[in-house]
Amino acid sequence: MAELSTDPRDRLLALSRERNVSLARLSSMIGRNPSYLHQFITRGSPRRLEESDRGLLAEFFGVPEQELGAAQDKSQIGRPAGQPLDWAKVPRLALGASAGSGSVPVEEEATDTFRFSRRWLREQGLDGARLSAITVEGDSMEPLLRDGDEILVDRSERPFRDGVHVARLGEALLVKRIAALGFGRYSLVSDNKAYPPLEVAADEIEIIGRVVWKGGRI
Repeated sequence: MAELSTDPRDRLLALSRERNVSLARLSSMIGRNPSYLHQFITRGSPRRLEESDRGLLAEFFGVPEQELGAAQDKSQIGRPAGQPLDWAKVPRLALGASAGSGSVPVEEEATDTFRFSRRWLREQGLDGARLSAITVEGDSMEPLLRDGDEILVDRSERPFRDGVHVARLGEALLVKRIAALGFGRYSLVSDNKAYPPLEVAADEIEIIGRVVWKGGRI
C-alpha cells in the first residue's frame, strides 16, 4: 500500500482527486473564494489552513485533521466535544434541467447529498432547507453552464427578478436566463447564441427556482 504523504497540500490534492471533487468546489463549500485552495496547494498561500476550514474539509473527506496539517493533539480545538461541524445537507435530485430543447424530468428523488458550509450559505443569504442540486443537460447555456455541471437551485419564495432560473415548460425542465417582459409574459434566453430566444405567457411556465451556484469538472 502506498504511504500517505505527510504534506497537507499533497494530501488535500490527493483526496480531491480520489473523490472527483474540484478544489474550486471545495473552496466554496468551506465559504471561501473559488481559488482559495488552489492557491494554498500551488502557491503556499495561506501557509496553513485555518482550524475551521481544516475541520470542515476533514469532516467532508472522513479523515483525521492531522492529515491536513493539524498538530497531533489539536483535532478538536475550537469546538466542544461531540458538537457536529456546521454543515447543511442539500439533496442531489435525480433530475436533469435541459440547457437545450427540453428535458422530461424523472422522479424527484434524492440520490445523494452535497454538504455546504452553513457559514457560506448565510453569507449568500441562502436557506439550506430551500435548496436542491440538479444536473445540467445540453449546451444552450454555454459557456456559463456546461453539459454535466451541477447547479444549486434556490426554491425560496421571493419576488421574481431576472436571472438564471430553472423552470418547467409543459413536461420539460429547462435552465435559462428568464426575464419578465410585462403584460404577463416572460422571455427565455440561452447564452449560446445558436439557440433562439423564446417568449411565453406566465400561465405556460412554472418557475422552480433561481440558480445560485454551479459545480463541474474542469
